Amino acid sequence: MDMQTGVLKPRLSFWQLWNMSFGFFGIQFGFALQNANTSRIFATLGADPDNLSLYWLAAPVTGLLVQPVIGYLSDNTWHPKWGRRRPFFFIGALLAAIALFLMPNSSALWMAVAVLWMMDAAINVSMEPFRAFVGDKLDPSQQTAGYAMQTFFIGCGAVIASLLPTIFESMGVSNSAAGGVIPETVRYSFYAGGAIFFLAVCWTVFTADELPPADMEAFNRERKQSRGLGVALKEIVGGFGQMPKTMVQLAFVQFFTWIGLFAMWIYTGTAVADTIYGTRDAQSLAYQEAGNWVGVLFAVYGGVSALAAFLLPVFARYTSRKTVHAVCLAIGGASLAGIYLVDSKHGLILPFIGIGLAWASILTMPYAILAGSLPAKRMGYFMGLFNFFVVIPQIVSGVLLGQISARVFGGHAVLTLVLGGVCMLIAALLTLRVTDRAAPVKAAI
Repeated sequence: MDMQTGVLKPRLSFWQLWNMSFGFFGIQFGFALQNANTSRIFATLGADPDNLSLYWLAAPVTGLLVQPVIGYLSDNTWHPKWGRRRPFFFIGALLAAIALFLMPNSSALWMAVAVLWMMDAAINVSMEPFRAFVGDKLDPSQQTAGYAMQTFFIGCGAVIASLLPTIFESMGVSNSAAGGVIPETVRYSFYAGGAIFFLAVCWTVFTADELPPADMEAFNRERKQSRGLGVALKEIVGGFGQMPKTMVQLAFVQFFTWIGLFAMWIYTGTAVADTIYGTRDAQSLAYQEAGNWVGVLFAVYGGVSALAAFLLPVFARYTSRKTVHAVCLAIGGASLAGIYLVDSKHGLILPFIGIGLAWASILTMPYAILAGSLPAKRMGYFMGLFNFFVVIPQIVSGVLLGQISARVFGGHAVLTLVLGGVCMLIAALLTLRVTDRAAPVKAAI
């Protein structure tokens, strides 16, 4: 029974969990292609490596604006056929697919930055309600398993999407960036990603159902009272003062965690090209080969996260969710910083295994811990608000990391990865202070 509402929620089967989570397979195609290739695209189009973090600001700023608004709107939506969250899944998927087709056709840096803005906004429209979807449909005893299933699909999507440029190159597709033109391997990868994103989300939209509000009359009354723009803005802003204690504690954990992740996404390509392939020339063949290898490394951490997704709830059952998360963050932080010690491309696989373990926990444990502390009728809004503490550190990183990399580290991007690893280790220590009041959960799906 959901203790927030007193409503008994039916226990879902494995395949019901599969259907409601499958859309994340497609969503991760969008994020994985963005994370592994955006810096590469920017550099190919002439971006100064010291300014890469500034160009990436479009993504977190978009999330800051979109996520709480979409969460609020989905909380106050109900359609007899489409439900509460699924309209946002569908609209976001359609817009994201369009953006994925446009991104590799950017002919100038400003176009690529603009499309990144559009793409990240669309992905967030589709993704944000998925987190609330688990809280809506699942009894607390199944919520950790529900987030683990999402993590599994995120990992699977990340593996395939990250490998796409390498797969297309093995099929004879050109990987050259001569003349500042985005390689065909990247172009075809984004086309495939756009199609898969849309189709996978549609699978969830048309195979999963939603539970109607327990009291439809009260829901409609509250929705009418919330229609005014002023009321909506007041509620969105006012939610900061209403955050549960657990959410505040997790906010600090998320802040340092996502500085580490953002550093990894922005600077791994430059670091690998510099330290392993011996080049900083974004239009050289060696730089593009480094870009493909980064895709392989990102596939490694995605694959590990998919495998770990169902193991972490088991460990959490015998210890605690915050203990598991702290250990995984410590391993991930040490692994990210440890890239500095690696001098061969295959040697990089080991630290990315550790990062994959951390990634699995990052996508599962904070949301499972948080869900039990949130009011059911505002689940979408608070999940959106929680993601402020994902995007705010990315904005801070976007403003500062480029300057730190250039002026403190002398342009050596691998040292920026070390800084990211240290931040993740700080997050691990802060996790030990989090209050998780939920009873131990069963790992079985």
